[in-house]
Amino acid sequence: MAIASLVLGIVGIVFAFIFPFVSPVAAIVGLILAVIARKKLKEAEQPAGAATAGMVLSIISLAFGIVMIACVACIGAAVLAELGI
Repeated sequence: MAIASLVLGIVGIVFAFIFPFVSPVAAIVGLILAVIARKKLKEAEQPAGAATAGMVLSIISLAFGIVMIACVACIGAAVLAELGI
């Protein structure tokens, strides 16, 4: 699960610039997986570095996704205002 959260965090960051509406979904799933993996690894007294990295990347991905969605909305509103719609 830790590796999956890491991969979803990376995918979320990449998709924030390509498909901004997919990024928050990947980030939320990655964040949930990271929290679960980190909890299980701490209980088993295993290193939780990958889970922590997945959590950080998922949080960054979520922030980028939200910012990019806001940018798309602002640009869309500006275009509609320019067209007089």
